[in-house]
Amino acid sequence: MQDQIIQIFEESARTKVAFVKENAGKIAEVVKLMAQAFRDGKKVLLFGNGGSATDASHLAAEFVNRFIIERPPLPALALNTDPAVITSIGNDYGYDQVFSKQISALGAEGDVAIAISTSGNSPNVLKAVEMAKKKGMVVVALSGGAGGKLAAVADYAFVVAVKTTARIQETHITLGHAICQLVDEELFGTPR
Repeated sequence: MQDQIIQIFEESARTKVAFVKENAGKIAEVVKLMAQAFRDGKKVLLFGNGGSATDASHLAAEFVNRFIIERPPLPALALNTDPAVITSIGNDYGYDQVFSKQISALGAEGDVAIAISTSGNSPNVLKAVEMAKKKGMVVVALSGGAGGKLAAVADYAFVVAVKTTARIQETHITLGHAICQLVDEELFGTPR
């Protein structure tokens, strides 16, 4: 079993290293874009299903509370956290609209939408991206495998090119943490 444990960790590390070598430049672009959006008084709206929903909530909390350094709260909201909103939209209009209706209500031009889907093909995530584009938002996608439909419609697509959902999600949260840290440093300086 110990060999299997080591293998799991090594596979996760290899996946992350391959991903960052491919995407470091794009990550830097998104960090600068998000920092400027926050400077301009814009917000970040995050959304996904299942494990991607918890990643959205986790990253929204890092922005609103703090990540590493003490700093003012930053406006971020995970759209999967209000059960009354999600269930009322799901009941009245269908689950495929649970995020797009919220984007319609809360999104504004210049805001950043972070769409998370390991397959890249979640219908409710794709509808939300469509609405975000209509609202003039910048769309950052976190996906896996071949990227799915999501990668094709995003302004910035981060695709973890493996098939194992766990490795995709582990890379997504590491990416999210890197973005949080670097946005903080762009806005507030390097921690001492």
